[in-house]
Amino acid sequence: MQLNPNTVKALRQKNSWTQQLLADACDLSLRTIQRVEKEGIASKETTMSLCAVFEIRQGELIKLDERKTMYSQQSDKTSKFVIVIAATAFISFTLGVASVLLILK
Repeated sequence: MQLNPNTVKALRQKNSWTQQLLADACDLSLRTIQRVEKEGIASKETTMSLCAVFEIRQGELIKLDERKTMYSQQSDKTSKFVIVIAATAFISFTLGVASVLLILK
């Protein structure tokens, strides 16, 4: 199951818990907590255990940061658009200068 690793880490830090303390509270291994906080990958059992310890619903951990995802996609599209416009402007300018030079000869 894909969890939001930032949410898991933020909830742990909000409670001033170490990864080991969270692992012990959830009856999980330290490695499992590290993997969840790094990659967001967790089994259903791990997710349920985290929800029980944090006293939250599954949806709060599963919900990915949609704003960041949307912003990232828009940013990529904007960057590509700007590159195309800049390339078009450069080509137009170059052709214009070449035309003027040919006319003056």
